[in-house]
Amino acid sequence: MKNILIPTDFSKNAWNAIAYAMEFLKGQPCTFYFLHTYTPSFYRMDYVLGGPSFSAIPDKGLDISQAGLEKTVEDVRKKYGNPNHTYEMFSAFNILSDEINELVTAKDIHLVVMGTQGATGAKEIFLGSNTVYVIRKAKVPVLAVPQGYQFKALHKILFPTDYLSRYKDHDLSLFIELVKLHKAKVTVLHVREGKELTAQQQDNKKYLDLSLAQVPHTMEELQGSYVPDAVIDFAEAEQVGLVTMMNRKHSFLERLMLRQNVDQIGFHVKVPLLVIRDTSQER
Repeated sequence: MKNILIPTDFSKNAWNAIAYAMEFLKGQPCTFYFLHTYTPSFYRMDYVLGGPSFSAIPDKGLDISQAGLEKTVEDVRKKYGNPNHTYEMFSAFNILSDEINELVTAKDIHLVVMGTQGATGAKEIFLGSNTVYVIRKAKVPVLAVPQGYQFKALHKILFPTDYLSRYKDHDLSLFIELVKLHKAKVTVLHVREGKELTAQQQDNKKYLDLSLAQVPHTMEELQGSYVPDAVIDFAEAEQVGLVTMMNRKHSFLERLMLRQNVDQIGFHVKVPLLVIRDTSQER
């Protein structure tokens, strides 16, 4: 049984992510946790002390949140009614990324599924989006579903890598399960920017090849000058149904000045993006 967390703001974009998740995990026994976070319409010390349950004053925001969650679960049951799936609801007065991490621990969440709309201009660099904030903080894989994207049978999965990490088996475990579930083929893609692989990169490549031995996969090299564009062009040309990336921990300054490749691709790729935390360099 997998535990899946789906944040929702009750928008069309959020429902689209829910619909994708129901189809994506149709053959997997799951408990889906639907989460809505909100902020009260005015500041109150009782919320700071203990949240809405501590307050003696009714909160309209909480009522709206709970009603929205109840309708979401009702709509999911009516449309999908999957006997393999069960549903729970959480309404929280909290920051979304913080509440997600709390639930990940409390409910042993395996995957977070979110809708994403992307951004343009300065927002893309300095503010990001809720999805990117969650990706950066999440302790578990995050599946970002582009606005309007509808589920299609998953045959091809793209796995871009720079071979700078020796990925841990437990980081790849959910990914391998999903590949098996959909009987898909993985293309491991390295975009070479004019340099040959170092000895360490070659060793990491061999280790990844062994780690993916359980699933059909190929390992390809591509010459390119800009990794995000090369990955996106490859994904479109090969009509892949899912892009999967490992996400290393970066400092705030590096994120601000250099931008992670995972952020760049996440804003522009037209198919769902699965981002997995790379803990290979963590102690």
